[in-house]
Amino acid sequence: MTQQELYSTTITTLPESLSALLDAAELTAIIPTGQTILIKPNLVEAFVPPITTPVFLVELLIDYLQKRIADVKIIIGEGTGSLEYDTHRPFQMLGYTKLAEEKNIDLLDLNEESLSKKVNRDCLRWPTMYLPSILDDVFLLSVPVLKAHTLADVTLTMKNMMGCCPPSHFRGNGSWGKSAFHEQIHEAIFDLNRYRTPDFTLLDASIGMAEAHLRGAHCDPPVNMLIASADPVALDSYGASLLGHDWRKIKYIQFADTVLGMARKEAIKVLP
Repeated sequence: MTQQELYSTTITTLPESLSALLDAAELTAIIPTGQTILIKPNLVEAFVPPITTPVFLVELLIDYLQKRIADVKIIIGEGTGSLEYDTHRPFQMLGYTKLAEEKNIDLLDLNEESLSKKVNRDCLRWPTMYLPSILDDVFLLSVPVLKAHTLADVTLTMKNMMGCCPPSHFRGNGSWGKSAFHEQIHEAIFDLNRYRTPDFTLLDASIGMAEAHLRGAHCDPPVNMLIASADPVALDSYGASLLGHDWRKIKYIQFADTVLGMARKEAIKVLP
C-alpha cells in the first residue's frame, strides 16, 4: 500500500469487516520484519466509547496481527490527559488491563516513558519537542475514534498523537496534562506530527461524536464505518468529511497537506 491510498468499509460484523479492510490495505506487508508494533488508542480520559477507543476493536486488531505475523511483539501505549490519575486507570476501567493479561502484551503509560529531545527549527510552534524514546523504534499503529473537537474542529489520527506528549513538558499553565497544545492548537498539532506521525491508522467510525470530543451528541445515524490508511493527512481529511467538515477549513490539515500526506480528494483511493 502506498501513501495517499485510503480504505473504508461499512461494518457488517466487526470481525469480518476489520479483517477484510486490513487485508485490502495490506497492513502486514508494510510492517518491517521483526519490528515491535505499538498500538496507540485514544484513551484521553477514563470515559466509555465512543469517547474512547473500544477495547474489543483493539482485541480484534491484535488477533489479526498475531495470526498473520509470526512471533510479533505488540505493545499498547497511551498517555492520558488527566492530571487526577495516570493512564493505568483508563487501562483498567476500559478493559485494556484484562486484554493485555489475556494476550500477554505490555501496557505503557507514555506519560512516564523516558524521553528524547528533538529539534526542528522549521517548526514555529514546537521548535523543540520531547517525545517518548520508544517511538523511534516501533511501528506506530494509531487507533483513534471519529470525533468533533471544539478547538481543533476534529480529533482523528494526527491529534491522537498528543497522547504521546508528556505532561512534564506540555501541561503549560492549564489544568489538563497537555494544556500547552490549546495555544495555537492547529500549529501545535501540525508541528507535533512533523516530528512523528502514525505509520498506519485504523479509525473507528462505528458511531462518531458529532459535537465535541468528551461530551455531546453522537452521530445520528451512527456512521458505521472503519477507515484505514498509511497516510495520516488523507485519513484526517476523509474523517473530517464524515463529520460534515471541509478539510480546507481545518488549518492543521491545510498545513499538513502535501507535507505529511495528501488531503486532496482526487489523491485518495476509497474502496466501497
